[in-house]
Amino acid sequence: MTARISNITFDCDDVLKVAQFWSAALGRDLDPRSSEYFASIGSKDATRAEPAWYFAKVPESKSAKNRVHVDIVSSEPAEHFVELGATVTGTHSVPGGSHSWTVLQDPEGNEFCLAEKAFTGWD
Repeated sequence: MTARISNITFDCDDVLKVAQFWSAALGRDLDPRSSEYFASIGSKDATRAEPAWYFAKVPESKSAKNRVHVDIVSSEPAEHFVELGATVTGTHSVPGGSHSWTVLQDPEGNEFCLAEKAFTGWD
């Protein structure tokens, strides 16, 4: 049996703020009935051509670095995501400089990486 990613879920304090950020960042609309307690992007796609994104209200705030994060590929520069509400925390590249990325945080501090292309290994 093969496993695949169906959903990516964020625990949130301000569900709509985080969901609206990711909706704009991904260029995907929020699903109908999104609320201050739960919001989603892409949940109606039963075949999940792309993972759905879920945002759930939780009582505690984020307190440490993510142990898992998403990597986003976009032709938009980091400044575009900053205009949407992200914060840049660093820039990195693999040794030799064949691949680089920017580390950002969404409005609630969830880290994600942004690159112009997907890393495909060392050539």
